[in-house]
Amino acid sequence: MNNLRILLAEDDSNLGNLLRNYLIVKNYDTTLFINGTLALEAFSRKPFNLCILDIMMPEMDGLTLAKEIRIKKPEMPIIFLTAKNQKDDIIEGFKSGADDYITKPFSMEELLYRIEAILRRSTGSPSIKKEGPYTIGSYSFNPLEQILSYKEASVKLTTKESELLELLCRHGNEILERNFALKTIWIDDNYFNARSMDVYITRLRKYLRKDPSVKILNVHGRGYKLLC
Repeated sequence: MNNLRILLAEDDSNLGNLLRNYLIVKNYDTTLFINGTLALEAFSRKPFNLCILDIMMPEMDGLTLAKEIRIKKPEMPIIFLTAKNQKDDIIEGFKSGADDYITKPFSMEELLYRIEAILRRSTGSPSIKKEGPYTIGSYSFNPLEQILSYKEASVKLTTKESELLELLCRHGNEILERNFALKTIWIDDNYFNARSMDVYITRLRKYLRKDPSVKILNVHGRGYKLLC
């Protein structure tokens, strides 16, 4: 067993036990919880490296659980398990801070691939060599520490927020191609990942709004441009 601990919240005991046993065989220390309330209690007591959350659960659904987890640990990687007809929930999941989603039914190999990809990113993505620090108008951004600072205040960014902001900084005052950003950070440029990136762009704009000279522009049909 390695040191990587996974919190698995799934109310379907058959699927939950199947996933837990598979991940244990793959050397992930995985703990299963049958509802969001129990999962949140455990998260408050024990350290975890990644959370896998079913969206539809009794007592506390996965979306609410993700928001509570983000309050306690903003950088925690989260994967949602969702049914194919839950498109609105997937978008809400990204807004609550999800890093990825996987639709049921899915193969164990696909889930393992997504876990490994997210853990690589959260521990230092090989696809994005971190540089910096960067000056963004009146802001200072340290991608190694994932910290964005403005005067005496600072905010700890999530891994995806930091990676996306660094790509924008590298292409400062130039166009960051949408598909390039998607494939670099999300690996796949599908519809839901594209919507996810839109959510993260909105977050970055909110973080940067204190300096009116800093803007993230939409470049129609191409991508984004950071003006600073």
